[in-house]
Amino acid sequence: MREPQQHPVSDAPVDRPQDPAQGSDRVLFEERLTPSAGVWVVALMLASLTILVFAPIDLWVGVAAAVVFFGLEALLLLTTTPRIVVRERTLQVGRASIERRHVGEVTGHRGEDARRQRGPLLHGLAFVVVRGWISPVVRIQLTDERDRTPYWLTSTRRPEELVAALGGTMVQEDTADEDR
Repeated sequence: MREPQQHPVSDAPVDRPQDPAQGSDRVLFEERLTPSAGVWVVALMLASLTILVFAPIDLWVGVAAAVVFFGLEALLLLTTTPRIVVRERTLQVGRASIERRHVGEVTGHRGEDARRQRGPLLHGLAFVVVRGWISPVVRIQLTDERDRTPYWLTSTRRPEELVAALGGTMVQEDTADEDR
């Protein structure tokens, strides 16, 4: 079995050559849900607190511990960063992958509607790849009868592009709720 090739990931759609045995499966959309600047600031602040813990022993031990702790935080944040990849025949969200023929209705949500999708409207069996630092979400219905998962819900910084790549629609926020 051949190892998959590793490519640098950008937020722009990419056209990559594929294995000839599989045929063409061009990338239509690709995004990494990387941590925001605010997450990095919090990680740095947490790491700096280790200096206080070790300062009674030795200040330089505290600084070294802070550097090691920040390195571990960065490693954890980067290795757990999910990726969304829409190809002509497949969809990958995080570790999950499905053939596009099993993708039903796709809707993008922003603002209060996105909050409702992540909270009160969330189905208990849904597959969720949500990052707290990314507000917009896209809901992807599944039509595979063998799969009990009703839909996938994923955070995305570019919901309009993801929805367009999957042939869905953006849900317009109901402004009547804001007047109450």
